[in-house]
Amino acid sequence: MKRLYENELIYGRLLTVDQPHLVERYNKALQAFGIKPTELTAFDIDKTGFSPQIAEELGDYDYLDPNGVNRRFIILTPSQVSLPVVHTRFSNTDALMYEFYTDNMRVINALTIKDVIYGEIEDNVSVVNDMEDLLSIQQVEFRVLSADDVIGKANELRGLIDRLKHTADAWRDDAMLSRMVELSKKVGDIRENHMVPEHVVFRHNAYWTSHFDGAYIFVDEKMTTVISNPDAPGFRRSRPWQVSYLPIGDYDRVFRFLAASKRIELPRASWIEETGFIEHRAEMIIRSIIHEAEPDVDMTKVDAVWLQTWLHRNANLVTKDGRYPFLNQIKREIAQNGRVDINEIPEEYRFMLVRAKPDHPDAWLTNRLICEFNRVDFVSRYIFNKQAFYDDYEEYDVQYRNHVVETLKATYLNDKAALRARLYGLD
Repeated sequence: MKRLYENELIYGRLLTVDQPHLVERYNKALQAFGIKPTELTAFDIDKTGFSPQIAEELGDYDYLDPNGVNRRFIILTPSQVSLPVVHTRFSNTDALMYEFYTDNMRVINALTIKDVIYGEIEDNVSVVNDMEDLLSIQQVEFRVLSADDVIGKANELRGLIDRLKHTADAWRDDAMLSRMVELSKKVGDIRENHMVPEHVVFRHNAYWTSHFDGAYIFVDEKMTTVISNPDAPGFRRSRPWQVSYLPIGDYDRVFRFLAASKRIELPRASWIEETGFIEHRAEMIIRSIIHEAEPDVDMTKVDAVWLQTWLHRNANLVTKDGRYPFLNQIKREIAQNGRVDINEIPEEYRFMLVRAKPDHPDAWLTNRLICEFNRVDFVSRYIFNKQAFYDDYEEYDVQYRNHVVETLKATYLNDKAALRARLYGLD
């Protein structure tokens, strides 16, 4: 993992906290959670306030996610809104945090001048034991606190202002007026600076969770679909009248669900030819075949001429594998006919030919699911499912790790937005 860290492929784009007053505020939030304060004088944080260095210090990477649900957060600065979320049990934590930031930005700006904001993303379950617990999460509420109780003081001041406005002779209450002056010194003029978040309830829509070895929840108007390991507790038993259960290993049923719900783009010349999508899949496959056949080959030095020579020399091996010749055949068929009949494609090959519809709200989640069936495409797995990528990376030998890192640097880190737009049509 050291090489990933050095190349910002893990815990990249985080915010460094090294100012003493911010470290102190962070420690106040930790103590409020009942966590030992950090002794570090500098550390990095993500959008939720998670720090890999503090997790290492505590020996607990779930220190902000103790039960894998009701995620905690620590906000030191509004600039955290642009950071990634690098450790979570739910794929939509990033989106929920982003909504909270953007809907309450004026409050966050005002509060973080004086205080640290912390709290939990609460739902109606405290621990996930079975599928019913997941399905019962329909919305979340941000329970928001501040270490110096600026939020509480602002609420108190608001109440006293209302009393002053609407209660006869309230202006004669010297103790109340003194208290208002005292509070205003702490929180400022709340008529101009809002100090209490107003938007704290958000919809919990489609997502992936790490619970039960990974489960995908897709929500449609009349039906919710769960795609997971069939050994997950409650699979097929929880709410069978309103939930469809698909084993993640059932290629055919999963593919047909994505197609029927219009979440994927089927192979058509209109997008295949201009994106280089098939070429990308083919390259990922052939590099995997080469490494498996000759693990000592330095893949970082492979160029087009070397690759073509290797293919000619190992034609029987490539043909026996079948995937590379299949993709070349698909390219020819699309060039001739503009499309392919997906029903004629073997079910285990179909996911090589599709991507999520870019304008669908579940596009990122769908692409993440598609990556489950394209494990050799480490570029796409890094983009959409970093945790799975890191698990894969741990199993690679040193030679292939070097190749993976250099490939990601050249193809993705070089221009992330451009690659996402070209291959997947995503902004």
